[in-house]
Amino acid sequence: MNVNEQTPCCPAGACNDHPTDRVTITRGQAGVEESATAVRERVREGYAQIAQAGTWNAARTESTHASEQAPSQAGCCAPAPTGGGCCGPSTFSPDQLAAAIGYSQQELEAAPAAANMGLSCGNPTAIAALRPGEVVLDLGAGGGFDCFITGAKVGPTGRVIGVDMTAEMIARARRNIAAYRERTGLENVEFRLGEIENLPVADASVDVVISNCVLNLSPDKSRVWREIARVLRPGGRVAVSDLALLQPLPAAVRADVEALVGCVSGAALVDDTRRDIAAAGLTVVGLTPHKDYIDAMTHWEDPLYQRIIAALPPGTRPSDYITSLEIEAVRPK
Repeated sequence: MNVNEQTPCCPAGACNDHPTDRVTITRGQAGVEESATAVRERVREGYAQIAQAGTWNAARTESTHASEQAPSQAGCCAPAPTGGGCCGPSTFSPDQLAAAIGYSQQELEAAPAAANMGLSCGNPTAIAALRPGEVVLDLGAGGGFDCFITGAKVGPTGRVIGVDMTAEMIARARRNIAAYRERTGLENVEFRLGEIENLPVADASVDVVISNCVLNLSPDKSRVWREIARVLRPGGRVAVSDLALLQPLPAAVRADVEALVGCVSGAALVDDTRRDIAAAGLTVVGLTPHKDYIDAMTHWEDPLYQRIIAALPPGTRPSDYITSLEIEAVRPK
């Protein structure tokens, strides 16, 4: 069944793949217009629930239980765009996902188990070529997973700043610092509450910016790239893993709110990403697609991707539209 023809699993709300002040979310035949602020609030609410549950999968399961107990209030899932409420939990664990997208056992051992919440779509720490002593900024740090891996790589003379707009995520990440300190003996990671469109970081103070499956959630991606350029030192670099579009998604998929926190509906076209990076004054080093991530999700029969398949034109598959994209850029000296 076409997603646009059935009652949506969660309330409407989606990220905009063209930065504007307002976005339109389609629910069946009706249109609901929301401001970028409202979109951010929906994302914030969704990730707050994930932070409290511990993983995206657990949040999905809790949404399912909530819907069974109070379907009249929440439809078939909780009233935040966490996804998966009527679709069931995903079929893979955070550790399985991390291993599948290239995290080594050594990297996983540096990060507290509670920091890995199954929200990755790549390994930006691997493409960043991190060096001891560098200052690294992680956009959308979540529970601190990539921050702790990065901290072990930059060592005692380096520093890692994780920024997240969700207070519950920041609280979770800060609680994980004690376990990180015990594992590594390092005290070089901190977490700040803030939006990636308005980074709480000084100008030209960062050597490397990383991010993992977060930029797609922003309703103003061009502003995010301008903020990245602002905080980078001359010669500083960017290493981002994100979901991107090889071609526009069908309207039925873009209207499916579960795709929001699944990092799909807000994904930008690769060419638009290139344009935003250049407009911010950064130089693109590489935009490398990895369609195998999407194929793996489909192979694992992840409920979100199974719903995307149902909404796609016959004979097509999610990886024809969506890719995990490695983004590398530098700020000119």
